[in-house]
Amino acid sequence: MTTPPLTLYLAAPRGFCAGVDRAIKIVEMALEKWGAPVYVRHEIVHNKFVVDGLRDKGAVFVEELDECPPDRPVIFSAHGVPKAVPAEAAEREMVYVDATCPLVSKVHIEAARHHENGLQMVMIGHAGHPETVGTMGQLPEGEVLLVETPEDVAHLDVRDPEKLAFVTQTTLSLDDTAEIVAALKARFPAIVGPHKEDICYATTNRQEAVKAMAPDCDALLVVGAPNSSNSKRLVEVGARAGCRYAQLVQRAADIDWRALEGIRSIGLTAGASAPDVLIEEVIDAFRARYDVTVETVTTAEENVEFKVPRVLREPA
Repeated sequence: MTTPPLTLYLAAPRGFCAGVDRAIKIVEMALEKWGAPVYVRHEIVHNKFVVDGLRDKGAVFVEELDECPPDRPVIFSAHGVPKAVPAEAAEREMVYVDATCPLVSKVHIEAARHHENGLQMVMIGHAGHPETVGTMGQLPEGEVLLVETPEDVAHLDVRDPEKLAFVTQTTLSLDDTAEIVAALKARFPAIVGPHKEDICYATTNRQEAVKAMAPDCDALLVVGAPNSSNSKRLVEVGARAGCRYAQLVQRAADIDWRALEGIRSIGLTAGASAPDVLIEEVIDAFRARYDVTVETVTTAEENVEFKVPRVLREPA
């Protein structure tokens, strides 16, 4: 039986970013140096396949530091943690390694600098997301105000409209963030923004690739986890760019084949915490059902690499 033709547009860049790659290496190197178990506060990155793989190697994932014994190493996730967390680890004399993405750490440093200069912070982010919690936790309570939508800006109760600065979560939609920034600047003309865009290069590049291929696609699949902010934003970006069907899937088994009946082209990308093996799994699933022609849509080249902490580069 002949299979129907399908053009599969493969986004580039896609999948792992430098911050995710570094965080995973930190857990693997910690296990190699100290042996199992090594504790990790929160999922190291938002991907079940990755987390399960590290758990099989001896990583123990917990939500709070008080779940960790004091005599075993603990790693802080790539999303960053409030200042109180490493302070508590130091007080308990724990060995800890901070796997916070350097681009998230940059936002933490910006927030602290503005605070030192007497500015109250506004954070553009998603309530409850670990990165937002970590960034807001860099400063004393009340010093960081959270906004999620342009409408939230109208309800901000600030201390002094002349002494404000804003930062953003690194994994947001570029377009949505631009609308919120415009609302902030309209209401608070003196507000200070970051010297360089807080939304990270990987988030930006993956969204731009989706925008480039969306007009040619009957549907879009994003490989990623439901708790992954950057993955969910890719679905939204694809829908906004013209994909009539845009869906998030964790694995090939999650694909709704009935919803894809009759398509002749599909776009495929992956969030920054999804490994290549899951992308290949989805491509193989399409090859089993279609006569697939793969076309790569390249909008940027990535060669960023972040070093792991020195404590893991020294001999055990």
